[in-house]
Amino acid sequence: MARLTTDRQLLIEARVANEQKSAAVAYALWFFLGLFSAHRFYLGRPGTAILQILSYFILVGFVWFIIDAFLIPSMVDQHRAKLRSDMMASALALPDD
Repeated sequence: MARLTTDRQLLIEARVANEQKSAAVAYALWFFLGLFSAHRFYLGRPGTAILQILSYFILVGFVWFIIDAFLIPSMVDQHRAKLRSDMMASALALPDD
């Protein structure tokens, strides 16, 4: 199994830190634009954002809206983990210097 050099690992961690989503921004979007599911669009979940908007018509969406207040930290963590995984996979595909 190929391993990444320390320099590449540091580069990946720097990129993850720069490209990760902010929980504070996600909460602000949830608070101010939650009825438009802006926080879910911001966190890269357009499918569930649209589903949430459509579910407002049957009142389930309002419960989902409240539950999202507790789910935002895990959604931010999942986004960070996906970024890291994608970057590691691309770095492993590159030839060593």
